[in-house]
Amino acid sequence: MIERYVWDLRDADETQVAVVGGKGAHLGGLSRIDGVRVPEGFCVTTDAFRQVMAEAPSIDDQLDQLSRLDPDDREAVRRLSAQVRRTIEGIAVPDDLAAAITRALGRLGEQAAYAVRSSATAEDLPTASFAGQQDTYLNVMGRAEILRHVSRCWASLFTERAVTYRQRNGIDHRTVRMAVVVQRMAFPQASGVLFTADPVSGNRKVATVDAGFGLGEALVSGLVNPDVFTVRDGEVVAKTIAAKQRAVQALPAGGTQEVAIDAQQQQQPALTDAQVVRLVELGRRIEAHFGRPQDIEWCLVDDDFRIVQSRPITTLFPVPEAGDQENHVYVSVGHQQMMTDAMKPLGLSMWQLTAMVPMHAAGGRLFVDATRRLSSPAGRAALLDVMGKGDPLVRDALETVLDRDDFVPSLPDAVPGRPAAGGAPAPIENDPAVVKELIERSRASVAALERDIRTKTGPELFDFLLEAFDEHKRVLGDPLSVQAIMAGMDATWWLNDKLQEWLGEKNAADTLTLSAPDNITSEMGLALLDVADVIRARPEVVAFLQDVEDEDFLGELAKVAGGAEARDAIEGYLDRYGMRCVGEIDITRPRWSERPTTLVPVLLDNVRNFAPGAAARRFEEGRRKAQEKEDDVLARLRALPDGDRKADETKRMIDRVRTFIGYREYPKYGIVSRYFVYKQALLAEAERLVAADLLPAKEDVFYLTFQELHDVVRSHQVDGRLVQQRKDAFRAYQALTPPRVLTSDGEAVTGAYRRDDVPAGALVGLPVSVGTVEGRARVVLDMAEADLEAGDILVTTFTDPSWSPLFVGIAGLVTEVGGLMTHGAVIAREYGLPAVVGVAQATRLIRDGQRIRVHGTDGYVEILP
Repeated sequence: MIERYVWDLRDADETQVAVVGGKGAHLGGLSRIDGVRVPEGFCVTTDAFRQVMAEAPSIDDQLDQLSRLDPDDREAVRRLSAQVRRTIEGIAVPDDLAAAITRALGRLGEQAAYAVRSSATAEDLPTASFAGQQDTYLNVMGRAEILRHVSRCWASLFTERAVTYRQRNGIDHRTVRMAVVVQRMAFPQASGVLFTADPVSGNRKVATVDAGFGLGEALVSGLVNPDVFTVRDGEVVAKTIAAKQRAVQALPAGGTQEVAIDAQQQQQPALTDAQVVRLVELGRRIEAHFGRPQDIEWCLVDDDFRIVQSRPITTLFPVPEAGDQENHVYVSVGHQQMMTDAMKPLGLSMWQLTAMVPMHAAGGRLFVDATRRLSSPAGRAALLDVMGKGDPLVRDALETVLDRDDFVPSLPDAVPGRPAAGGAPAPIENDPAVVKELIERSRASVAALERDIRTKTGPELFDFLLEAFDEHKRVLGDPLSVQAIMAGMDATWWLNDKLQEWLGEKNAADTLTLSAPDNITSEMGLALLDVADVIRARPEVVAFLQDVEDEDFLGELAKVAGGAEARDAIEGYLDRYGMRCVGEIDITRPRWSERPTTLVPVLLDNVRNFAPGAAARRFEEGRRKAQEKEDDVLARLRALPDGDRKADETKRMIDRVRTFIGYREYPKYGIVSRYFVYKQALLAEAERLVAADLLPAKEDVFYLTFQELHDVVRSHQVDGRLVQQRKDAFRAYQALTPPRVLTSDGEAVTGAYRRDDVPAGALVGLPVSVGTVEGRARVVLDMAEADLEAGDILVTTFTDPSWSPLFVGIAGLVTEVGGLMTHGAVIAREYGLPAVVGVAQATRLIRDGQRIRVHGTDGYVEILP
C-alpha cells in the first residue's frame, strides 16, 4: 500500500513529480528500466513537506518578504533565506510522519547507511535542471540522524543559490515543494558523471564520461580532476587520465572524509575502456527511456554500475526534426535577420508561412537546411561565397563541417546548360525610377491588404490570410525587386574590391554610400530627430515625457502646454513607423504603436544631445562627404595607368550603388508593414476568444501556431495545457544561445575568424563601416532602457532596423551578430559610424562604461585601460 507521506521509489515514475519531486520521479523511472540498477530507497513526499510548512505560520510572511527581494541584493537574500531555513529546521517532525519513515527504514534495514537527498518539484525538469540548488547528505546512519537530515533537505529549498536561481527564472517560491529521497548507500570503487551528449559541442552521437575514485563528491566539489573519456559509436575515441591524489570515502560511523590515494594508483584510470563502453551503453538505454540526452551520476560497485541520478541536459540546443536518418546541416535564420532571440510559436509559424524557402523550427528559432546546396560543387561554392560576404563565421562553420568528408554527401552539379536555381538575377539599368516604382508597388499591396482584411473574421479571416501570404511572397520575390537589391550589393562589393586593388583603400564604399536616397530605415532615425525638434521647444512637454510610464500617455500629453503639437508629431511618426519594434520578424513582439513608451528615452536623448535642424544637417553632411569621396577617388584613378577607363567604370558603379543601395532596406519595411496588419486582425480574433471565455488573455494565442489558432477559431476548443507547455518551453528557449550552424547530430558549430593581424587581447569581428573611434561603451540589451550621450559607442547583441533611431546619437557600433549587408551594417555606413559586428560575447566581455576603441576599417575592438 502506498502511504501518503512515504513512497517506495519503485512506486514512483516520471509522471509524479508533484508528489516525489524531480529527483524521486527520475529515480523511480530509472528503477523500471531493464538492466538499470538503482540503490533501494523511499521518498518522503511533498505532502509531508506541506504539512511541516503549515506548522510554522511565520513562514508565509517570510516568503512574502523573500519574493520581493532583488536577486542581485545578495546580502538581503543571504540573510532572509537563512532565517527561513532556521525556521524549517526548528520544526519538529510530526509523529505520524516520523512513524512512516521509521517503518520504511525497518523494511530496508534501520542500521544501514543512507544517502538523504533533496528532490524539489522544480528540479531535474526537461527545461531546467536546477542542478546543485539543494542539498544531499551521504552516509547518514540511525533513525534520529535520518530525520534530522530530512529536515535539513526541506530547509535546503531555501539556500541562497536556490532562492536566487528561482527569482532569476521567474519561479514563485510558493509553487515549489520539496520531497526527500532516502536511499541505501553505495560504497563504490569509482564514481562520476556520464553525459550522453557532448555538453560542450552538443553532439548527440558523442558521450563523455568523467570518472574518479571513491564517492562522486570529490568530482562534484572540485577536489580532484577526473579522468575524461570520449565515446563514439561504441568505442573510446579519446581519453585523458588525471593524477587523482584525493578521494572522498564513507566513514564506518557515518559521514565522509577525504583520503589520500596511494601514489601507485593515482595515475591509474578509474575505469577500463571496456567499463566505459558498457556504461555508455547503459546511458543510451536511459536516454531512450527519457527521450532526451541525460546527465547521469553513476557508481561502480564490484564491476557493477549503480545509477544514482539522471537528469536532462538542459543546455543543449534542440535539433530540428528532419523525419529521416540522413545527415543535415542547418544555418541560423536569426543570424541573417539580426534577431537571435527566441520566438513564440505564432511568430515562428507566420515567418515559415511567409518565407521564400522552407524553414525548420528548433529551440524557438528558425533554420534553413543547407545540406542539398552544400552537396554539389557549384551549389557549395555559391553558398559559401554568399555566406562569407555576409558573415565569415557562418562560412567558416560550414567549411568546418565540410572538412569532415563523410558528413555531407557529394552529388554532381546540375545538368550542363540548365540554369542553376537561385542564380544571379539579370542586370538592371541605373534608373532611379525603378526604385520609385518598386516602393509604390509595395505601398499599393499593403494598402489593398488593409482594405480587404477589414471585413474578414472567424474562419474566413484565416482563409483570406493564406491567400494574403501568397501575395506577400509574390511581392517579396518580385524579380525586379531582387534585381534592385542585388544591384546595390554587387556594386558595393565591386567598389570595395576594385578600389582596394587600384588605390589600396579598404571599404571605400562605406563613405560613397553616405546619405543614399530612398533608405527607409535611415530616414526613420532622422525623422525622430525632427520629432525631437517639436518637443525641444516645449519645456512642459519635456517635463511630462520624463515621467511617462503609461502606454496611453499620448492622450494626456495633449493636455500639457504645447502637448497637442507634440502628440501630433509623435502620432505622425507612429503612423509611418509604428509597426516596427525590436525583434520585428516575430509577429508577437509589441510594436511601437502598441508600446510607444519604447521611443520616449530615445526622444529625450535626441532633445538633450542635438540642436534644432539636426536631421537635415546630418543628411546633407553625409551627402557632401560622399560627393567629396567620389571626386577624390575618381581624380586618383585618372592619375593611374589606364586611369580613364578605371574612373569611368568606378563612376558607373558609384551611380549604381547610390541608386539602389537605399532600396535594400525597403522590402523589410514592407514585410513588417504587412505583419502589423496580420497581427491586428489576429488579435481581434483573440479578443473574441477571450470574450467567449475560451482564453484568459488574448496574448495566449501567441503560444499557438497559425494552424492551431485557425483550429481554435473554427472549433471553439482550446487546449489550455498545450498553451502552458508552450509558455514553459519558450521560457527555457530564451536561456539558450542559438548556433550559427547546427548539424543533425546536434553539434553547434560556431566558426572562427582565424586572423593573426589584430593586437593581443583585441576582440575580433567583421569590419562593416570604416573609421576608428574611441569612447565610452554603453552596453544596451533593451532599446527602451538606452541612456546615451553624444560620443557613446553602442554595444549590443544585435540591431535590426528598429534600432536605427539610436544610431543618430552614437559614435560607433559593436554587435555580437551581423554581417556586411545586414541592416545594422547598412545603417552604420549610412550614418558614417565606425562599426564592427559579429564580435563573440561582446556584451559580456565589454563592461558598460568602459572606454573602448572601435576599428571599423580593420574589424576589431580594443578595451582601453
